[in-house]
Amino acid sequence: MTTETNSQPNPEQIRRAPKVLLHDHLDGGLRPGTIVDLARETGYTGLPETDADKLGVWFREAADSGSLERYLETFAHTCAVMQTRDALVRVAAECAEDLAEDGVVYAEVRYAPEQHLEAGLTLEEVVEAVNEGFREGERRAKANGHRIRVGALLTAMRHAARALEIAELANRYRDSGVVGFDIAGAEAGFPPTRHLDAFEYLKRENNHFTIHAGEAFGLPSIWQALQWCGADRLGHGVRIIDDIEIGEDGKAELGRLASYVRDKRIPLEMCPTSNLQTGAATSYEEHPVGLLRKLHFRATINTDNRLMSGTSMSREFEHLVKAFGYTLDDMQWFTVNAMKSAFIPFDERLAMINDVIKPGYAEIKSEWLFQ
Repeated sequence: MTTETNSQPNPEQIRRAPKVLLHDHLDGGLRPGTIVDLARETGYTGLPETDADKLGVWFREAADSGSLERYLETFAHTCAVMQTRDALVRVAAECAEDLAEDGVVYAEVRYAPEQHLEAGLTLEEVVEAVNEGFREGERRAKANGHRIRVGALLTAMRHAARALEIAELANRYRDSGVVGFDIAGAEAGFPPTRHLDAFEYLKRENNHFTIHAGEAFGLPSIWQALQWCGADRLGHGVRIIDDIEIGEDGKAELGRLASYVRDKRIPLEMCPTSNLQTGAATSYEEHPVGLLRKLHFRATINTDNRLMSGTSMSREFEHLVKAFGYTLDDMQWFTVNAMKSAFIPFDERLAMINDVIKPGYAEIKSEWLFQ
């Protein structure tokens, strides 16, 4: 007798399935209508469109250029309207609400405090405003029948020189909503080793950090992030595929770095739609996540920038279900991978897996019995 437990999920099931998000940028996920409102409130006149729908289309088209540098330029507009305490609280609360509505039960959302100081806020005031917004968003989500937990990752910009300062900030707030540290920005010309002092500090403090690596730049970026800096996770890491050879017999041969990443279970924060936009992958069907899943790397699925990519966790999984024929079991595998890799205590990760994620998938997979 055949069952439907391993059939491909439909969009509604994908949305309801518990999801875990490790790589999402706060300034890349604003609602277009919120950008328009905040621009009006703060007097920002640089928006290319003042109609919310048209603005949303503009962001997606401007980001869909095949260039990481051009993609990053779109953030000038979102950051411009995120310079006040009230704006940061609103954006963070709406972020948590939107993710919860999409079935995300745990998220780590990153932002760079140094990019929100133009109106006179201090670094500490930025962190406290975003944390307040996340807590408010969690409360609103609960009132709407959704449960979500959001942790913040503080990001330093790799072209700047404030990494140690931001790392110290992340450490001060590690028991107050901040779960780790990150560096981001253009990879080429700005290797992670420029910020070794920050990573050495975090290691001494037994704190967690991830590093954007292996997106626009190749294997050397990944190698430095791991072997010089000691990253716990790789932001993107998609170019690890360059260290894997597929023989004529179809068998995969892993190079030393790829073997190390797989053997050590180093999490890859993969963002398929974003990778297509920045030229790190050519199509969903050819995205390295398909091979990395087969080879049992610690791959996770993420949104990166929901506004610029016009995406959500559900849409990312919809694309992968279509491209690779993934089932709910595959979705659960990616989700458990992500929860295992989160920067919260082990017992809390385990409880999320056993008490939230697995029961959630089991309930959806059992629905065919009652049809």
